[in-house]
Amino acid sequence: MLRTLFNAVREKDIRKKLGWTFLILFIYRIGTHITVPGVNPSAMANMANSGLMNILNIFSGGGLMNYSLFAMGVSPYVTAQIVVQLLQLDIVPRFVEWSKQGEVGRRKLNNATRWLTLVLAFVQSVGITAGFNSLSAYGLVSQTNNVMSFIVIGSVMTIGTFFAMWLGEMITEKGLGNGVSMIIFAGIIAQAPEGLYEIFKENILQANSNDLTNGIVFMAVLITAMILIIGITTWFYEATRRLQMQYTRSAVSYGSEAYLPLKVNVSGVIPVIFASSFISTPQTILFAFQDKFASAQWYQVMQQIFSMTTLPGAILYTVLIIVFTYFYAFVQVNPEKLAENLQKQGAYIVGVRPGDETKAFVSQLLLSLSFVGSIFLGFVALVPLIASDVWSLNEKIGLGGTSLLIAIGVALDLIRQIDGLMQKRNYIGFITKKQLATREATNG
Repeated sequence: MLRTLFNAVREKDIRKKLGWTFLILFIYRIGTHITVPGVNPSAMANMANSGLMNILNIFSGGGLMNYSLFAMGVSPYVTAQIVVQLLQLDIVPRFVEWSKQGEVGRRKLNNATRWLTLVLAFVQSVGITAGFNSLSAYGLVSQTNNVMSFIVIGSVMTIGTFFAMWLGEMITEKGLGNGVSMIIFAGIIAQAPEGLYEIFKENILQANSNDLTNGIVFMAVLITAMILIIGITTWFYEATRRLQMQYTRSAVSYGSEAYLPLKVNVSGVIPVIFASSFISTPQTILFAFQDKFASAQWYQVMQQIFSMTTLPGAILYTVLIIVFTYFYAFVQVNPEKLAENLQKQGAYIVGVRPGDETKAFVSQLLLSLSFVGSIFLGFVALVPLIASDVWSLNEKIGLGGTSLLIAIGVALDLIRQIDGLMQKRNYIGFITKKQLATREATNG
């Protein structure tokens, strides 16, 4: 991995893409420290360890703690993407029609996603502002009784979400990696040192002589667990099922072996991002009604269900990861289109007939791979949450599994893209040299 990065920096085109990526992320990091007008961010200090605060901080890169322009991060945009993709599953006929119209349809779907992002961002912004304001004993918003104050704050935070969304699109277009994923990744990396130091301070620096040994053992176990999770997750993300292919045309030389690679975790890190964003949306809406319904039984039940730091919420979160793993696997690899493309190329999977049989075979294989992938992702995300709830650990440890899954997945995708650009460049260079040699031989 380090060798790939070192070689990539030496290439001008890739270096330019890296420069764009770092510049955009730097701009985003500056925005996470610009406080929204009319807000006292120091009032958030008492809520630093709340479950909603921690999960939204993952998507905002710490922007919520400062109650900054990017306090909501890209969470509303991710939620809007989920809803629009779900509506394409024969739910809204117009969306289904757009999904089949190629580039024109994609633009229409993107516009629908942006409009939905606008609504979600405003609702969530007002919701968390009202909720955190009540939790901080009305110390967050300067003019609590003024409805216009909440509207202005919500509007500013909504604009911040749109700007963050635009920055993500710029990374995708001019930089490296998926823009939204890179923004979340940068936020996790930026918060990691501070989070680890807090855990170290809590268990070592602030521990008395009797608890110091337990603190040292805990830190050793935590570091060992992190190293194991990073190693196993990296191996799992790279695990691939290779399907042997056969070509009926002469495009492939006789005797050469061709394979169609399908990753065990076809969906990558997207299910974790989707599930985290999806479960945080109801929380922010519930926050807006905390003053009126905090003592109501139905409200407390809903808080339990949609909080990732409780057992019911952790189970719901895991179920969402499993569902989105299956859903996104079929979005990434469309069996019908795959079977059609293979047939056009004169290729078929060894032992499987082209056409409908190939479609059925790939669909069944995706179900099997998604089962393994979803169980693994759910396990890594669920175990730290349960451990945090059972042993009353720091809530950042509970969300550590989610952060690690996202960070490792995005980092591997980034390295894979850089490696692909390097191979493409070397291939073009090889063709150019071959053409020059042929031209010289012809002229000679």
